[in-house]
Amino acid sequence: MSDQEMHDHRDGHTPADWNAHYNQSEQIWSGHANAQLIAEAADLSPGRALDVGCGEGADAIWLAHQGWDVTGVEVSDVALERARQQAALAEVSVDWQLGAFPRMPSSDNAFDLTIAFYPALMKNDGQVIAALFRSVAPGGTLLFVHHADVDHGRAKAHGFNPDDFVGVDDVAAAAPEGWTIEAHEERDREILGGAGAHHARDLVLRIRRGS
Repeated sequence: MSDQEMHDHRDGHTPADWNAHYNQSEQIWSGHANAQLIAEAADLSPGRALDVGCGEGADAIWLAHQGWDVTGVEVSDVALERARQQAALAEVSVDWQLGAFPRMPSSDNAFDLTIAFYPALMKNDGQVIAALFRSVAPGGTLLFVHHADVDHGRAKAHGFNPDDFVGVDDVAAAAPEGWTIEAHEERDREILGGAGAHHARDLVLRIRRGS
């Protein structure tokens, strides 16, 4: 999610807000899997995966192509319908769930991989970081990616504070005992278009739960 996208929703994060965002265009995102996902999932054995804030579904669909049993969670029914259509075209099966993470059917200890890329998760929601960790099964991986180059001054000038959102460092600092940080770094961002293409750097956190 870009600083402009977060600004667009500074007055609310309801499903209606996100539907309005997605209705601005027939396609918001690039339609390609995130490069950080491709790099980090390459050495993982397929199992169950959760995509938090799956949007139009490109990452979830890519995981399904790699043999993962994928659940995609999204608050916008407009985005989720696009994801369903793309999955059908790709001839893969994904369990698409409409709703806000973590307010969804229990996912505790359920997933071998949980991904959250540029999520609009509010820090004042005391459940959300703990729920990310709880979603991961023993031996599983949490992959959390956000922008490294958000223009805080520009965002605050528009009445919104990026620091209100859960970031990579927040998740890393909250890691429970028994988890191992395997990557916590800034990287170049490769994107082929779509919203957020103006961001050139990512913060990447890969953290593994002990068996």
